Amino acid sequence: MSVLAIVLSIVDIVVAVGMIILFLLQEGNDNGMGVLNGSTADSYYSKTKGRTLEEKLKTYTLICAVSFAVVSILLFLTTARGW
Repeated sequence: MSVLAIVLSIVDIVVAVGMIILFLLQEGNDNGMGVLNGSTADSYYSKTKGRTLEEKLKTYTLICAVSFAVVSILLFLTTARGW
């Protein structure tokens, strides 16, 4: 195994563990009976939702997922082609 493959393997594992931790830190998406009652009024929370911790965790999870996919593909190409 080349040095590049070892480095990519370590990065892949670190990103995977980070993605799992970020996923577990997120809260559930429980709307409950509020959807059936029609209580979907615009509130301050819904307007500033992009600035909350939940949205930041979702964004970081998405970034980790995309980087995990890219690193995994690079790792596959490295091991398959012998770079």
